[in-house]
Amino acid sequence: MRRLIPAPEPAAESDEGLWELSEIARAYTHPTPPEGWLRANMVASLDGAVHHQGRSQPLSGEADMRIFGVLRQLADVVLVGAQTVRAEGYRPARRREEFAAAREAAGQSPAPAVAVVSGSLDLDLDAPLFTAPHTPTLLLTGAEAPADRLRAARAAGAVVVTAGDGVRVDAARIKPELARLGHRRVLCEGGPRLLGELAAAESVDELCLTLSPRLALGDAGRIAAGPALTAPTDFAPVSLLEHDGFLFTRHVRGGVLPGAAEETGTV
Repeated sequence: MRRLIPAPEPAAESDEGLWELSEIARAYTHPTPPEGWLRANMVASLDGAVHHQGRSQPLSGEADMRIFGVLRQLADVVLVGAQTVRAEGYRPARRREEFAAAREAAGQSPAPAVAVVSGSLDLDLDAPLFTAPHTPTLLLTGAEAPADRLRAARAAGAVVVTAGDGVRVDAARIKPELARLGHRRVLCEGGPRLLGELAAAESVDELCLTLSPRLALGDAGRIAAGPALTAPTDFAPVSLLEHDGFLFTRHVRGGVLPGAAEETGTV
C-alpha cells in the first residue's frame, strides 16, 4: 500500500505489501466529539456500481477487506440497514486480539456492536447476528413498530432503540440515540438508502470510499440513494491510499477533522 495524500511517509508493511494493522489504524484514527462522529465506509466500481448481483464482495479486494476490518475495530458500533443485513448475510462483528488492549483502554466493548435500522423488524432473529454476538445487537426502529416483532426481538436478546415517532426510523435521531448509549464512534456500512437518509439529515461526518478498479455494469445504484439535496454537501479529502489499483479515499464534511482520542489510533 502507498499513501498519496497527505505527503507519502514510510509505513510498516507485511510480506504481501499490505500495511500492518497498526499503520491502518493510525491512518484512520476515529474522532470522538461529544455529539458522536458518523463515518461511512462504502465501495464502488469504476462505473459507480455499489454492488454486483446484489453483493459488494465482488467489488472488493484484499486491502479493502483489511481496511474494512480495521474500521470496524475502531468503532463502538457498526450501523447498517435491514436490507443490507438480509442481502449480505450479516454476522456479528468479531473480537480481534490485535485490538483488544486498545479497545479496553478506550473504554470500548471487546467487539463493536451491530446496530440494524428497521421499521418493520422483518429480520431473521434466529441468525447468529442475534443469537451469538460478542456485544448485543441493537435494533433501531420506530415507536409504532409491529408489537409482535418487538417482543420477538427482545426475546432474541436484541436491544431495541426507539429512533422515530411512527413506524420508520428518523435518520436525524440515529446518531444522537447511539451517542446517548455511549456509542460515539459510529461506522455506517450502508446500504445506499440508509446512507442517503443520513446524508440528507446532515448526519454523515466522514466518508471512506473505496474505488474499485473494476467495471460492474448492470442496474446497481450509487452508494447513496434518495431525493436530491437542495445544494450539494461539501466534503474535503484528508487522505488517499492506493494498493493494486484500488483507491481508498477519506473525506470529511466541511473539511474539518476534529482531534481524536489518542487511544483509538493504536493497536
